[in-house]
Amino acid sequence: MIIKKSINWQSYLFFLCAIVFFSCKNNKKPDVNNIQLAIKVERFDRDLYAGKEKDILATNAFLEKKYGSFYDDFIHQMVGNSSYTGPTVLESLYKNKAYTDLTQEVDSVFPNLNKVNEELTQTFKYIKYYYPKAEIPRFIAFVSGFAYQTPIGDNYLGIGLDMFLGKDSKFYGALIESLPQYLTRKFTPDYIVPRVSEYYVRENLIKEQDQDRSLLSKMIYNGKILYFMEQVLPETTPDSVKIGYTTQQLAWCKTFEPEVWAYFMENNLLYNTDYSKIQVYLSDGPFTPGIGEKRESAPKLGVWIGWQIVKQYMKQHPDVTLNQLMAEKDAQKILSDSKYKPKG
Repeated sequence: MIIKKSINWQSYLFFLCAIVFFSCKNNKKPDVNNIQLAIKVERFDRDLYAGKEKDILATNAFLEKKYGSFYDDFIHQMVGNSSYTGPTVLESLYKNKAYTDLTQEVDSVFPNLNKVNEELTQTFKYIKYYYPKAEIPRFIAFVSGFAYQTPIGDNYLGIGLDMFLGKDSKFYGALIESLPQYLTRKFTPDYIVPRVSEYYVRENLIKEQDQDRSLLSKMIYNGKILYFMEQVLPETTPDSVKIGYTTQQLAWCKTFEPEVWAYFMENNLLYNTDYSKIQVYLSDGPFTPGIGEKRESAPKLGVWIGWQIVKQYMKQHPDVTLNQLMAEKDAQKILSDSKYKPKG
């Protein structure tokens, strides 16, 4: 017996619409496959260590020629000063057991940078899509003894691998004495691409204006940076990593967003230009003093709220392009047009 089932066309159309909706939602980023770009981080850390058993002068000449301005900055700023010479610094490093141990640890955590190369390539393809004239620098991995994380110099962006070793690194326990835990907890491989991308965007594409002195203008500027990062970073990058929060801090922000906004309004903070008073709402830290109980609040709440305002603004104005958003310098306009008003 053949049983014929009638088709519920309403359900069928709903199913098709759902497919289209979720397909569009999951593919909201532009197609960048035709953009020719392949980033490969150069391993200065390995080239430097490889010279340990070689002639110092020859190694110095090799590194100087291959890495140019980066090597000059490494010698005279990162591990030495203007009075040092390359051979002097190299000799000192090679005799230092701590340098050897740290370099070997870095090599064990990062036997290759394939994942970093892949994610940086995809991220900077999106950046090139939005800013075709953007110049892509050399990406150079190095070890500086926890002195520099992502320095930017003449046509290079450095990646201090010793500051991304992961929470289980044997070196980070000792660092607590000199660096606070809220910083060292972010020294993990997951933070490499977000931090590199953020510093590149801040320094090369969207610089903060000198006249942006009010808390509101700084909130919106930082909110635009985070919104931009959303558009270019891998979709698997958590919001907590983008802004540098723990999952608990992110949850706190979402729970108390209306109260934080009310606090800003009641204390007339938005238009305050006294940096000594507003920096507490912009700077990193273990928590925000004066807000929340038992030191459970998240830090840099102004940055978080700025991000939410920008996202709300873009929801209210779907016709505004990313480039137009980045070019908009009127923070008050973005706030007003966002109709931002978090509900408790």
